[in-house]
Amino acid sequence: MDTLTLQEELEYYTGTENYYQHILGINYTDGVRFLVNNTESHWLIDLITSYQAIKEIRQLDFQVYKLIVNKDKTAQIEVSDGNYNVIRTEEISYTDFPLDEITLWYTGGVIVLPSEY
Repeated sequence: MDTLTLQEELEYYTGTENYYQHILGINYTDGVRFLVNNTESHWLIDLITSYQAIKEIRQLDFQVYKLIVNKDKTAQIEVSDGNYNVIRTEEISYTDFPLDEITLWYTGGVIVLPSEY
């Protein structure tokens, strides 16, 4: 799927009918499932799940994950509290994620697209 079509399709997710469970218990929505299946980026769910092991992040009721992909295919993941307070930033040495950036929210044990909240 090309990036324009992907972005257009993601806009249709304004709620969810189903929840899917990661092996470690984190749930995610229809829109997130669509995203990771069509970009082969299940690692994003793994990454958000792994951050729950960090006490400072786990204690946040609302978490914002912003993935920014650079032209050289390196990337940066930024974790914030929803009030623009960055808690953690991590460099990713390579990704084939097709979009320039994506933001996911984690709240109430569920990963959602912002449009699904």
